[in-house]
Amino acid sequence: MIDTIFYKGDFMKRKMLLVFGIFLLLCFVFMACDNSTGGESTSTFILQSSAFKNNQRLAEKYCYTGVSGGQNISLPFSWTGAPDNTQSFALVLYDPEGGDWIHWAVFNIPPKCSSIPEKASGTANMPAGCVELENDFGSSGYGGPEPPPGSGTHHYIATLYALNVDSIPGLSGNKSYQEITTLLAGKVIDKAIITGTYSR
Repeated sequence: MIDTIFYKGDFMKRKMLLVFGIFLLLCFVFMACDNSTGGESTSTFILQSSAFKNNQRLAEKYCYTGVSGGQNISLPFSWTGAPDNTQSFALVLYDPEGGDWIHWAVFNIPPKCSSIPEKASGTANMPAGCVELENDFGSSGYGGPEPPPGSGTHHYIATLYALNVDSIPGLSGNKSYQEITTLLAGKVIDKAIITGTYSR
């Protein structure tokens, strides 16, 4: 009888230890998965703007002229931590809720460049030698947000690509987001992203 009681006690201890071990293992696996997929990026390549923080609403002055208060002033951007072997940069600003609407596409940005000032689009303040394509409004350079009223929050995703080529020849006119993606295929070393929002 006493042996049976001790046996049952040992069995329960082993069972509890097994359950605790499985719990610790699951915690470890969860933390590993979270760090690999949901954690913050470890990349040192960072794109910023003095006009907004990531996922912050854009001010009206940066919107297209169809928006009340819109002045179509091009957004300022700056970046740090680009790969050492970067040969040039490309900046693409688009709206996925607007059917991947291209608001700004700039190519052949020199590798030593680290910023584009506010209101630079279409002026001599753009990086030397860069090329601004037509936006989906049909004008050259920057075209700010102008989401349809009542269409909800639109996300304006600015992506800076560090490229392994010093220039992309033959750039002109308007190119769709898909065409730009194809154009950049095989040339991207790294990329940095910041997103602004707007709705009306």
